[in-house]
Amino acid sequence: VQLQASGGGLVQAGGSLRLSCATSGFAFAYSAIGWFRQAPGKEREEVSCVSSSGTSTYYADSVKGRFTISRDNAKNTVYLQMNSLKPEDTAVYYCAAGGIWPPVLNTFLSWGQGTQVTVSS
Repeated sequence: VQLQASGGGLVQAGGSLRLSCATSGFAFAYSAIGWFRQAPGKEREEVSCVSSSGTSTYYADSVKGRFTISRDNAKNTVYLQMNSLKPEDTAVYYCAAGGIWPPVLNTFLSWGQGTQVTVSS
């Protein structure tokens, strides 16, 4: 099982980034996929998840209306479009697979390596 997150970087507040999570080695089309983040000194938290079918999504209250998750089952890839970024969005962002639905962080067992997102004020 492999998950490769990419697309992070340094952006000014109000800017946008698009994260990608390329996967392989498991039944992607049957797996819920989630984006999570961890800021220094804080616990890892759920950001957004998408069900295996793509018909259900979850967003943390802090990102609703700003972030959009999507999946391309033909490419085994999940995306996170992040708009109107804020300094408090600064964190390492991870994608993970295999969780239950509705999503619960501890049920996602396969994790990628993370990509750093830094939002300057």
